Amino acid sequence: MTKPDFVYVAYIATTPEKLWNALIDGEMTKLYWGRSRNVSDWQAGSAWQHRNYDDAALVDVVGTVVESTPPRRLVLTWAKPADRDDPARQSRVTFDIQTFQDCVRLTVTHDDLEPDAMRNIAMGWPAILSSLKSLLETGQPLTATTRRWQGAA
Repeated sequence: MTKPDFVYVAYIATTPEKLWNALIDGEMTKLYWGRSRNVSDWQAGSAWQHRNYDDAALVDVVGTVVESTPPRRLVLTWAKPADRDDPARQSRVTFDIQTFQDCVRLTVTHDDLEPDAMRNIAMGWPAILSSLKSLLETGQPLTATTRRWQGAA
């Protein structure tokens, strides 16, 4: 059985460099991603974590940086901490960043998903990415994404 994919495309009035930075800078991710920070050195093969900004012991997602091509493409494996060593329980997220006319097109593909994960993924990514867009375009994220969510990832 094929595992489902989720694809979301956003057009953001920014530069590829600013968008890239917003994806990897923990001081920015805390503003639009449920008060969490993404932590890594962002080199291919390195570990990464999506952890609570206020309590680093609370980690929602872990994985490995598969590809890191600033400011164009970031590919990560994605798993709950308990599943970090089980490839069958990992999914993958790809952030593709392309200049499009006078803005940037961000395509997020979350693939190899467990069927029961699709509901949370389909609710989470649009809110997170809409808040990212608001932050980059106006300087203010959506209020709902500035506080910790249950199942924040």
